[in-house]
Amino acid sequence: MLDITPERFEELVVDALDGIPDDLARHMENVAVFVKDKSRQRGLLGLYQGVPLTVRGNSYGIGGGTPDRITIFREPIVARCRTEAEVVRQVTITVVHEVAHHFGIDDRRLHELGWA
Repeated sequence: MLDITPERFEELVVDALDGIPDDLARHMENVAVFVKDKSRQRGLLGLYQGVPLTVRGNSYGIGGGTPDRITIFREPIVARCRTEAEVVRQVTITVVHEVAHHFGIDDRRLHELGWA
């Protein structure tokens, strides 16, 4: 298995987030991004948990609700890749995929767009 340290992996996630166009990034509201080594669900690369922007009502967040969560899983991504360049590409795909869920884009559409 390729050795990508947790610190290096976090850098790659930050780079992928920084690559999101400013026009979209400024609309990301009440979302936190985390990196974990592994998921409880085998083979899961990333996970979005929250209320997509497209379905939030006017009362969303009243009372200081918890932020949405995007979690990117290091070990399953690294296990799929043979080189660091492949890890960079897969991290980017995974981050974009999960951010897209925050914007209300479903897996079917992401697959059509090549981000699944």
